[in-house]
Amino acid sequence: MEHLISGGTSQSRNSPHQESDYQYCTLESSAVAAVSHGFQQSANCFDLSYTTGSPVYSPACVSCVTEDSNDLIHKLRELETAILSPTMDNGNSFERAFERQLIEPEKRKLMGIVRADLKQGLLICARALADGDLMMTGLLISELRQMVSVSGEPIQRLGAYLLEGLIARLASTGSSIYKALKCKEPTSSELLSYMHILYEVCPYFKFGYFSANGAIAEAFKGEDVVHIIDFQIAQGSQWVSLIQALAGRPGGPPRVRITGIDDSISEYARGGGLHIVGQRLSRLAGSCNVPFEFHAVPLSGGDVRAEHLGVQPGEALAVNFPYQLHHMPDESVSTENHRDRILRMVKGLAPKVVTLVEQESNTNTAPFFQRFVETMDYYAAIFESIDAVLPRDHRERINVEQHCLARDIVNVIACEGAERVERHELLGKWKARFRMAGFTPYPLSPLVNATIKSLLGNYCEHYRLEERDGALLLGWKNRVLSVACAWL
Repeated sequence: MEHLISGGTSQSRNSPHQESDYQYCTLESSAVAAVSHGFQQSANCFDLSYTTGSPVYSPACVSCVTEDSNDLIHKLRELETAILSPTMDNGNSFERAFERQLIEPEKRKLMGIVRADLKQGLLICARALADGDLMMTGLLISELRQMVSVSGEPIQRLGAYLLEGLIARLASTGSSIYKALKCKEPTSSELLSYMHILYEVCPYFKFGYFSANGAIAEAFKGEDVVHIIDFQIAQGSQWVSLIQALAGRPGGPPRVRITGIDDSISEYARGGGLHIVGQRLSRLAGSCNVPFEFHAVPLSGGDVRAEHLGVQPGEALAVNFPYQLHHMPDESVSTENHRDRILRMVKGLAPKVVTLVEQESNTNTAPFFQRFVETMDYYAAIFESIDAVLPRDHRERINVEQHCLARDIVNVIACEGAERVERHELLGKWKARFRMAGFTPYPLSPLVNATIKSLLGNYCEHYRLEERDGALLLGWKNRVLSVACAWL
Protein backbone atom coordinates (compact mmCIF):
# COMPACT_ATOMS: atom_id res chain seq x y z
CA MET A 1 0.00 0.00 0.00
CA GLU A 2 2.97 2.29 0.51
CA HIS A 3 3.32 2.74 -3.22
CA LEU A 4 -0.23 4.11 -3.57
CA ILE A 5 0.23 7.33 -5.45
CA SER A 6 -2.17 9.29 -7.56
CA GLY A 7 -1.85 11.87 -10.23
CA GLY A 8 -3.78 15.06 -9.61
CA THR A 9 -3.35 18.73 -9.05
CA SER A 10 -2.25 19.91 -5.65
CA GLN A 11 -5.04 21.42 -3.61
CA SER A 12 -4.65 25.07 -2.73
CA ARG A 13 -3.01 25.40 0.68
CA ASN A 14 -4.72 28.73 1.25
CA SER A 15 -8.22 27.37 0.89
CA PRO A 16 -8.64 23.74 1.95
CA HIS A 17 -12.33 23.73 1.09
CA GLN A 18 -11.74 25.01 -2.41
CA GLU A 19 -12.35 22.39 -5.08
CA SER A 20 -11.54 24.36 -8.20
CA ASP A 21 -7.99 22.99 -8.29
CA TYR A 22 -9.29 19.44 -8.46
CA GLN A 23 -10.83 19.41 -11.91
CA TYR A 24 -12.27 15.97 -12.26
CA CYS A 25 -13.86 15.17 -15.58
CA THR A 26 -17.33 16.44 -16.40
CA LEU A 27 -19.82 14.95 -18.80
CA GLU A 28 -22.21 16.69 -21.13
CA SER A 29 -24.81 14.31 -22.49
CA SER A 30 -24.56 13.99 -26.25
CA ALA A 31 -28.29 14.10 -26.69
CA VAL A 32 -28.45 17.31 -24.67
CA ALA A 33 -25.68 18.72 -26.85
CA ALA A 34 -27.67 17.84 -29.95
CA VAL A 35 -30.74 19.68 -28.71
CA SER A 36 -28.91 22.75 -27.45
CA HIS A 37 -27.26 23.22 -30.86
CA GLY A 38 -30.62 23.61 -32.55
CA PHE A 39 -31.06 19.95 -33.45
CA GLN A 40 -28.31 20.19 -36.06
CA GLN A 41 -26.58 17.06 -34.78
CA SER A 42 -27.32 13.77 -36.49
CA ALA A 43 -30.11 11.79 -34.93
CA ASN A 44 -28.26 8.56 -35.65
CA CYS A 45 -25.19 9.06 -33.48
CA PHE A 46 -24.48 11.22 -30.44
CA ASP A 47 -21.03 12.24 -29.20
CA LEU A 48 -19.91 11.95 -25.61
CA SER A 49 -17.61 14.78 -24.53
CA TYR A 50 -15.51 14.83 -21.37
CA THR A 51 -13.66 17.94 -20.40
CA THR A 52 -11.36 19.24 -17.74
CA GLY A 53 -11.49 22.76 -19.02
CA SER A 54 -10.55 21.47 -22.49
CA PRO A 55 -11.13 18.05 -24.03
CA VAL A 56 -8.75 15.37 -22.77
CA TYR A 57 -10.58 12.24 -23.87
CA SER A 58 -11.30 11.16 -27.41
CA PRO A 59 -15.01 11.40 -28.31
CA ALA A 60 -16.80 8.10 -28.36
CA CYS A 61 -19.61 7.37 -30.75
CA VAL A 62 -22.58 5.54 -29.29
CA SER A 63 -25.45 3.88 -31.09
CA CYS A 64 -28.73 5.59 -31.62
CA VAL A 65 -30.94 5.54 -28.54
CA THR A 66 -33.94 4.47 -30.55
CA GLU A 67 -34.43 2.57 -33.76
CA ASP A 68 -37.37 4.78 -34.73
CA SER A 69 -35.86 8.01 -36.02
CA ASN A 70 -39.27 9.62 -36.52
CA ASP A 71 -40.13 8.94 -32.88
CA LEU A 72 -36.83 10.44 -31.79
CA ILE A 73 -37.33 13.56 -33.89
CA HIS A 74 -40.82 13.92 -32.46
CA LYS A 75 -39.47 13.71 -28.91
CA LEU A 76 -36.73 16.19 -29.67
CA ARG A 77 -39.27 18.68 -31.04
CA GLU A 78 -41.37 18.27 -27.91
CA LEU A 79 -38.26 18.89 -25.87
CA GLU A 80 -37.40 21.97 -27.96
CA THR A 81 -40.83 23.37 -27.18
CA ALA A 82 -40.30 22.73 -23.48
CA ILE A 83 -36.84 24.26 -23.53
CA LEU A 84 -38.03 27.41 -25.28
CA SER A 85 -40.73 27.84 -22.66
CA PRO A 86 -40.27 30.99 -20.48
CA THR A 87 -40.04 28.75 -17.41
CA MET A 88 -36.85 27.15 -18.71
CA ASP A 89 -34.43 29.65 -17.22
CA ASN A 90 -31.62 27.49 -15.86
CA GLY A 91 -29.58 24.36 -16.60
CA ASN A 92 -31.34 22.34 -13.93
CA SER A 93 -34.70 22.86 -15.61
CA PHE A 94 -33.12 21.96 -18.93
CA GLU A 95 -31.88 18.64 -17.55
CA ARG A 96 -35.24 17.88 -15.94
CA ALA A 97 -37.00 18.55 -19.27
CA PHE A 98 -34.58 16.26 -21.07
CA GLU A 99 -35.17 13.61 -18.43
CA ARG A 100 -38.97 13.85 -18.70
CA GLN A 101 -38.98 13.61 -22.48
CA LEU A 102 -36.38 10.97 -23.25
CA ILE A 103 -36.25 8.43 -20.43
CA GLU A 104 -38.79 5.89 -19.31
CA PRO A 105 -40.88 6.28 -16.13
CA GLU A 106 -38.95 3.48 -14.40
CA LYS A 107 -35.70 5.30 -15.02
CA ARG A 108 -37.15 8.55 -13.77
CA LYS A 109 -37.82 6.73 -10.48
CA LEU A 110 -34.17 5.72 -10.40
CA MET A 111 -33.18 9.36 -10.82
CA GLY A 112 -35.22 10.16 -7.74
CA ILE A 113 -33.36 7.51 -5.75
CA VAL A 114 -30.05 8.93 -6.95
CA ARG A 115 -30.91 12.41 -5.72
CA ALA A 116 -31.83 11.04 -2.30
CA ASP A 117 -28.87 8.71 -1.72
CA LEU A 118 -25.39 9.26 -3.16
CA LYS A 119 -24.17 5.74 -2.43
CA GLN A 120 -27.17 4.15 -4.14
CA GLY A 121 -26.80 6.62 -6.97
CA LEU A 122 -23.23 5.56 -7.62
CA LEU A 123 -24.28 1.91 -7.63
CA ILE A 124 -27.17 2.61 -10.02
CA CYS A 125 -24.81 4.50 -12.33
CA ALA A 126 -22.28 1.66 -12.29
CA ARG A 127 -25.06 -0.84 -13.07
CA ALA A 128 -26.28 1.28 -15.99
CA LEU A 129 -22.76 1.41 -17.38
CA ALA A 130 -22.31 -2.34 -16.88
CA ASP A 131 -25.58 -2.92 -18.77
CA GLY A 132 -24.47 -0.71 -21.65
CA ASP A 133 -27.17 1.92 -21.06
CA LEU A 134 -25.02 4.87 -22.10
CA MET A 135 -27.78 7.47 -22.16
CA MET A 136 -28.84 6.64 -18.60
CA THR A 137 -25.21 6.55 -17.52
CA GLY A 138 -24.68 10.02 -18.93
CA LEU A 139 -27.71 11.43 -17.13
CA LEU A 140 -26.69 9.83 -13.85
CA ILE A 141 -23.10 11.11 -14.10
CA SER A 142 -24.42 14.61 -14.71
CA GLU A 143 -26.59 14.33 -11.60
CA LEU A 144 -23.93 12.72 -9.40
CA ARG A 145 -21.36 15.33 -10.37
CA GLN A 146 -23.36 17.85 -8.35
CA MET A 147 -23.45 15.60 -5.27
CA VAL A 148 -19.78 14.65 -4.77
CA SER A 149 -17.15 16.80 -3.10
CA VAL A 150 -13.48 16.26 -2.28
CA SER A 151 -14.01 18.26 0.91
CA GLY A 152 -17.29 16.70 2.08
CA GLU A 153 -18.28 13.63 4.06
CA PRO A 154 -16.36 10.39 3.44
CA ILE A 155 -18.87 9.06 0.90
CA GLN A 156 -18.86 12.39 -0.95
CA ARG A 157 -15.08 12.39 -1.14
CA LEU A 158 -14.88 8.76 -2.19
CA GLY A 159 -17.74 9.42 -4.62
CA ALA A 160 -15.65 12.04 -6.42
CA TYR A 161 -13.00 9.45 -7.27
CA LEU A 162 -15.49 6.67 -8.00
CA LEU A 163 -17.25 9.04 -10.40
CA GLU A 164 -13.89 9.85 -11.97
CA GLY A 165 -13.46 6.14 -12.62
CA LEU A 166 -16.92 5.76 -14.15
CA ILE A 167 -16.32 8.71 -16.48
CA ALA A 168 -12.95 7.32 -17.51
CA ARG A 169 -14.44 3.89 -18.15
CA LEU A 170 -17.23 5.38 -20.25
CA ALA A 171 -14.66 7.36 -22.23
CA SER A 172 -12.80 4.16 -23.07
CA THR A 173 -15.71 2.86 -25.20
CA GLY A 174 -14.01 1.76 -28.40
CA SER A 175 -10.24 1.40 -28.66
CA SER A 176 -8.94 3.78 -25.98
CA ILE A 177 -8.47 2.90 -22.28
CA TYR A 178 -7.92 4.99 -19.25
CA LYS A 179 -4.24 5.00 -18.26
CA ALA A 180 -3.68 7.84 -15.79
CA LEU A 181 -5.42 10.83 -14.27
CA LYS A 182 -4.86 13.81 -16.57
CA CYS A 183 -3.60 16.05 -13.83
CA LYS A 184 -0.30 17.56 -12.78
CA GLU A 185 1.86 15.45 -10.46
CA PRO A 186 2.99 17.06 -7.20
CA THR A 187 6.71 17.41 -6.61
CA SER A 188 8.41 14.34 -5.18
CA SER A 189 8.93 16.06 -1.82
CA GLU A 190 5.22 16.95 -1.61
CA LEU A 191 4.22 13.41 -2.56
CA LEU A 192 6.55 11.94 0.05
CA SER A 193 5.00 14.30 2.60
CA TYR A 194 1.47 13.13 1.75
CA MET A 195 2.54 9.48 2.04
CA HIS A 196 4.14 10.19 5.40
CA ILE A 197 0.91 11.76 6.67
CA LEU A 198 -1.04 8.65 5.67
CA TYR A 199 1.64 6.49 7.31
CA GLU A 200 1.23 8.38 10.58
CA VAL A 201 -2.55 8.75 10.77
CA CYS A 202 -3.48 5.17 9.74
CA PRO A 203 -1.83 1.93 10.95
CA TYR A 204 -1.92 0.05 7.64
CA PHE A 205 1.78 0.44 6.77
CA LYS A 206 2.99 -0.15 10.33
CA PHE A 207 0.79 -3.24 10.59
CA GLY A 208 2.54 -4.66 7.54
CA TYR A 209 6.01 -3.67 8.69
CA PHE A 210 5.62 -5.09 12.20
CA SER A 211 4.08 -8.35 10.98
CA ALA A 212 6.75 -9.01 8.36
CA ASN A 213 9.68 -7.89 10.50
CA GLY A 214 8.55 -10.07 13.38
CA ALA A 215 8.45 -13.17 11.18
CA ILE A 216 11.82 -12.32 9.60
CA ALA A 217 13.53 -11.67 12.95
CA GLU A 218 12.22 -15.02 14.20
CA ALA A 219 13.54 -16.85 11.12
CA PHE A 220 16.96 -15.16 11.42
CA LYS A 221 17.63 -16.30 14.99
CA GLY A 222 21.14 -17.74 15.25
CA GLU A 223 22.06 -16.82 11.65
CA ASP A 224 25.38 -15.03 10.96
CA VAL A 225 24.74 -13.96 7.36
CA VAL A 226 21.26 -12.80 6.34
CA HIS A 227 19.80 -11.57 3.06
CA ILE A 228 16.44 -9.80 2.65
CA ILE A 229 14.86 -9.46 -0.80
CA ASP A 230 12.22 -6.72 -0.76
CA PHE A 231 9.91 -6.72 -3.79
CA GLN A 232 8.82 -3.11 -3.18
CA ILE A 233 11.41 -1.33 -1.10
CA ALA A 234 10.07 2.21 -1.73
CA GLN A 235 11.79 4.41 0.88
CA GLY A 236 13.35 1.48 2.74
CA SER A 237 11.59 2.59 5.94
CA GLN A 238 10.53 -0.94 6.86
CA TRP A 239 14.09 -2.05 7.54
CA VAL A 240 15.10 0.68 9.97
CA SER A 241 13.59 -1.02 13.02
CA LEU A 242 14.81 -4.48 11.93
CA ILE A 243 18.41 -3.32 11.51
CA GLN A 244 18.24 -1.69 14.94
CA ALA A 245 16.84 -4.90 16.46
CA LEU A 246 19.55 -7.03 14.84
CA ALA A 247 22.19 -4.62 16.16
CA GLY A 248 21.15 -5.45 19.73
CA ARG A 249 21.08 -9.21 19.27
CA PRO A 250 22.99 -11.16 21.96
CA GLY A 251 26.35 -12.27 20.57
CA GLY A 252 26.48 -9.43 18.08
CA PRO A 253 24.64 -8.58 14.85
CA PRO A 254 24.72 -10.72 11.70
CA ARG A 255 26.07 -9.55 8.36
CA VAL A 256 23.06 -8.03 6.60
CA ARG A 257 22.43 -7.74 2.88
CA ILE A 258 19.28 -6.16 1.45
CA THR A 259 18.21 -6.46 -2.19
CA GLY A 260 15.79 -3.67 -3.01
CA ILE A 261 13.44 -4.08 -6.00
CA ASP A 262 11.86 -0.91 -7.27
CA ASP A 263 9.57 0.62 -9.86
CA SER A 264 9.32 4.06 -11.45
CA ILE A 265 6.50 5.20 -9.13
CA SER A 266 8.61 4.79 -6.02
CA GLU A 267 11.57 6.37 -7.78
CA TYR A 268 9.49 9.47 -8.46
CA ALA A 269 8.29 9.65 -4.85
CA ARG A 270 11.87 9.39 -3.59
CA GLY A 271 13.12 12.02 -5.99
CA GLY A 272 15.85 9.67 -7.25
CA GLY A 273 17.03 6.13 -7.82
CA LEU A 274 17.61 3.25 -5.46
CA HIS A 275 21.05 4.54 -4.47
CA ILE A 276 19.21 6.96 -2.15
CA VAL A 277 17.75 4.04 -0.21
CA GLY A 278 21.08 2.24 -0.14
CA GLN A 279 22.88 5.28 1.23
CA ARG A 280 20.26 5.88 3.91
CA LEU A 281 20.27 2.29 5.14
CA SER A 282 24.08 2.08 4.97
CA ARG A 283 24.41 5.13 7.21
CA LEU A 284 21.92 3.66 9.67
CA ALA A 285 23.68 0.28 9.75
CA GLY A 286 27.04 1.99 10.22
CA SER A 287 25.73 3.95 13.20
CA CYS A 288 24.54 0.63 14.72
CA ASN A 289 27.77 -1.25 13.89
CA VAL A 290 25.91 -3.70 11.67
CA PRO A 291 27.91 -5.03 8.67
CA PHE A 292 25.72 -4.05 5.72
CA GLU A 293 25.48 -4.33 1.94
CA PHE A 294 22.79 -3.02 -0.38
CA HIS A 295 21.95 -4.47 -3.80
CA ALA A 296 19.69 -2.48 -6.14
CA VAL A 297 17.36 -4.09 -8.68
CA PRO A 298 15.59 -1.25 -10.60
CA LEU A 299 12.84 -3.40 -12.12
CA SER A 300 9.12 -3.89 -11.68
CA GLY A 301 8.41 -7.02 -9.64
CA GLY A 302 6.93 -8.96 -12.56
CA ASP A 303 10.14 -8.56 -14.58
CA VAL A 304 12.44 -10.02 -11.93
CA ARG A 305 14.34 -13.24 -12.61
CA ALA A 306 16.43 -15.30 -10.19
CA GLU A 307 19.69 -14.08 -11.72
CA HIS A 308 18.83 -10.48 -10.76
CA LEU A 309 18.76 -11.28 -7.05
CA GLY A 310 22.35 -12.33 -6.35
CA VAL A 311 21.50 -15.01 -3.82
CA GLN A 312 24.70 -16.50 -2.34
CA PRO A 313 25.40 -19.88 -0.69
CA GLY A 314 25.40 -19.98 3.09
CA GLU A 315 23.12 -16.98 3.70
CA ALA A 316 19.73 -17.12 5.42
CA LEU A 317 17.22 -15.69 2.96
CA ALA A 318 13.95 -13.82 3.60
CA VAL A 319 11.66 -12.53 0.85
CA ASN A 320 9.19 -9.71 1.49
CA PHE A 321 6.04 -8.94 -0.54
CA PRO A 322 4.62 -5.70 0.98
CA TYR A 323 1.32 -4.76 -0.71
CA GLN A 324 3.03 -5.65 -3.97
CA LEU A 325 2.19 -9.12 -5.26
CA HIS A 326 -1.28 -8.03 -6.43
CA HIS A 327 0.40 -5.83 -9.07
CA MET A 328 1.76 -8.83 -10.93
CA PRO A 329 -0.50 -10.13 -13.72
CA ASP A 330 -1.85 -13.64 -13.27
CA GLU A 331 -3.39 -16.23 -15.57
CA SER A 332 -6.39 -13.98 -16.28
CA VAL A 333 -4.11 -11.37 -17.87
CA SER A 334 -0.97 -13.07 -19.17
CA THR A 335 -0.12 -16.55 -20.39
CA GLU A 336 3.13 -16.17 -18.44
CA ASN A 337 1.18 -15.78 -15.17
CA HIS A 338 3.89 -13.74 -13.44
CA ARG A 339 2.08 -13.97 -10.10
CA ASP A 340 2.56 -17.71 -9.81
CA ARG A 341 5.88 -17.66 -11.67
CA ILE A 342 7.41 -15.32 -9.08
CA LEU A 343 6.23 -17.53 -6.23
CA ARG A 344 7.71 -20.65 -7.83
CA MET A 345 10.97 -18.78 -8.47
CA VAL A 346 11.15 -17.62 -4.85
CA LYS A 347 10.45 -21.14 -3.59
CA GLY A 348 13.36 -22.35 -5.69
CA LEU A 349 15.68 -20.00 -3.75
CA ALA A 350 14.98 -21.99 -0.55
CA PRO A 351 14.16 -19.01 1.70
CA LYS A 352 13.91 -19.29 5.48
CA VAL A 353 10.69 -17.24 5.36
CA VAL A 354 8.48 -15.37 2.87
CA THR A 355 6.23 -12.58 4.18
CA LEU A 356 3.04 -11.39 2.50
CA VAL A 357 1.02 -8.28 3.31
CA GLU A 358 -1.97 -7.48 1.09
CA GLN A 359 -5.24 -5.60 0.94
CA GLU A 360 -8.15 -7.92 1.70
CA SER A 361 -10.23 -7.14 -1.34
CA ASN A 362 -11.60 -9.12 -4.29
CA THR A 363 -11.01 -7.12 -7.47
CA ASN A 364 -8.83 -9.35 -9.63
CA THR A 365 -11.17 -11.37 -11.83
CA ALA A 366 -14.51 -9.98 -10.62
CA PRO A 367 -16.79 -8.55 -13.35
CA PHE A 368 -16.97 -4.76 -13.53
CA PHE A 369 -20.09 -4.17 -11.42
CA GLN A 370 -19.05 -6.55 -8.64
CA ARG A 371 -15.62 -4.93 -8.69
CA PHE A 372 -17.21 -1.50 -8.34
CA VAL A 373 -19.27 -2.63 -5.34
CA GLU A 374 -16.21 -4.17 -3.69
CA THR A 375 -14.10 -1.06 -4.31
CA MET A 376 -16.76 1.21 -2.87
CA ASP A 377 -17.10 -0.94 0.26
CA TYR A 378 -13.34 -1.27 0.79
CA TYR A 379 -12.43 2.38 0.30
CA ALA A 380 -15.45 3.63 2.24
CA ALA A 381 -13.78 2.10 5.31
CA ILE A 382 -10.43 3.68 4.38
CA PHE A 383 -11.98 7.13 3.94
CA GLU A 384 -13.90 6.79 7.21
CA SER A 385 -10.70 5.89 9.04
CA ILE A 386 -8.98 8.99 7.65
CA ASP A 387 -12.00 11.11 8.55
CA ALA A 388 -11.64 10.00 12.18
CA VAL A 389 -8.22 11.65 12.53
CA LEU A 390 -7.94 14.38 9.89
CA PRO A 391 -10.59 17.11 10.09
CA ARG A 392 -12.38 17.91 6.85
CA ASP A 393 -10.84 21.38 6.88
CA HIS A 394 -7.32 19.95 7.28
CA ARG A 395 -5.38 21.48 4.43
CA GLU A 396 -3.45 18.29 3.64
CA ARG A 397 -6.28 15.75 3.85
CA ILE A 398 -7.49 16.33 0.30
CA ASN A 399 -3.93 15.93 -0.97
CA VAL A 400 -3.45 12.69 0.97
CA GLU A 401 -6.61 11.14 -0.49
CA GLN A 402 -6.06 12.55 -3.96
CA HIS A 403 -2.40 11.56 -4.33
CA CYS A 404 -2.24 8.37 -2.25
CA LEU A 405 -5.59 6.71 -2.98
CA ALA A 406 -7.43 8.14 -6.00
CA ARG A 407 -5.24 6.66 -8.70
CA ASP A 408 -5.78 3.11 -7.47
CA ILE A 409 -9.54 3.63 -7.19
CA VAL A 410 -9.79 4.89 -10.75
CA ASN A 411 -7.53 2.13 -12.07
CA VAL A 412 -9.71 -0.61 -10.55
CA ILE A 413 -12.88 0.87 -12.04
CA ALA A 414 -11.76 2.22 -15.40
CA CYS A 415 -9.22 -0.31 -16.66
CA GLU A 416 -9.22 -3.83 -18.02
CA GLY A 417 -6.57 -6.26 -19.19
CA ALA A 418 -2.93 -5.32 -18.73
CA GLU A 419 -3.90 -1.69 -18.09
CA ARG A 420 -5.49 -2.69 -14.77
CA VAL A 421 -2.62 -3.17 -12.33
CA GLU A 422 -4.67 -3.05 -9.12
CA ARG A 423 -5.77 -6.70 -8.93
CA HIS A 424 -6.39 -7.61 -5.30
CA GLU A 425 -7.24 -11.10 -4.10
CA LEU A 426 -8.60 -12.45 -0.83
CA LEU A 427 -6.45 -14.30 1.69
CA GLY A 428 -7.93 -17.66 0.69
CA LYS A 429 -6.75 -17.20 -2.89
CA TRP A 430 -3.26 -16.16 -1.78
CA LYS A 431 -3.05 -19.25 0.40
CA ALA A 432 -3.95 -21.44 -2.56
CA ARG A 433 -1.27 -19.81 -4.70
CA PHE A 434 1.43 -20.24 -2.06
CA ARG A 435 0.51 -23.88 -1.50
CA MET A 436 0.55 -24.60 -5.23
CA ALA A 437 4.06 -23.11 -5.35
CA GLY A 438 5.17 -25.56 -2.64
CA PHE A 439 5.06 -23.34 0.45
CA THR A 440 3.75 -24.24 3.90
CA PRO A 441 2.46 -21.75 6.49
CA TYR A 442 4.97 -20.18 8.89
CA PRO A 443 3.08 -19.29 12.09
CA LEU A 444 3.55 -15.72 13.28
CA SER A 445 5.00 -15.33 16.76
CA PRO A 446 2.56 -14.38 19.57
CA LEU A 447 4.92 -11.45 20.16
CA VAL A 448 3.97 -10.04 16.77
CA ASN A 449 0.28 -10.16 17.69
CA ALA A 450 0.95 -8.46 21.03
CA THR A 451 3.11 -5.77 19.41
CA ILE A 452 0.44 -4.87 16.86
CA LYS A 453 -2.28 -4.80 19.52
CA SER A 454 -0.12 -2.36 21.45
CA LEU A 455 0.33 -0.31 18.27
CA LEU A 456 -3.42 -0.10 17.68
CA GLY A 457 -3.83 1.37 21.15
CA ASN A 458 -2.47 4.60 19.67
CA TYR A 459 -5.23 4.76 17.06
CA CYS A 460 -9.02 4.99 16.90
CA GLU A 461 -10.96 2.34 18.79
CA HIS A 462 -12.70 1.24 15.57
CA TYR A 463 -9.60 -0.62 14.37
CA ARG A 464 -9.60 -4.30 15.21
CA LEU A 465 -7.07 -7.13 14.97
CA GLU A 466 -7.96 -10.77 14.39
CA GLU A 467 -5.80 -13.87 14.17
CA ARG A 468 -7.18 -16.52 11.82
CA ASP A 469 -5.46 -19.71 10.65
CA GLY A 470 -1.98 -18.34 11.31
CA ALA A 471 -2.64 -14.99 9.60
CA LEU A 472 -3.27 -11.56 11.10
CA LEU A 473 -6.17 -9.46 9.81
CA LEU A 474 -6.46 -5.71 10.39
CA GLY A 475 -9.90 -4.19 10.02
CA TRP A 476 -11.93 -1.02 10.43
CA LYS A 477 -15.21 -1.76 12.20
CA ASN A 478 -16.65 -4.81 10.37
CA ARG A 479 -14.47 -4.56 7.26
CA VAL A 480 -11.13 -6.41 7.03
CA LEU A 481 -8.68 -4.18 5.17
CA SER A 482 -5.23 -5.81 5.36
CA VAL A 483 -3.86 -9.31 5.95
CA ALA A 484 -0.37 -10.49 6.91
CA CYS A 485 1.01 -14.01 6.83
CA ALA A 486 4.31 -15.85 6.46
CA TRP A 487 5.43 -18.95 4.54
CA LEU A 488 8.41 -21.29 4.20
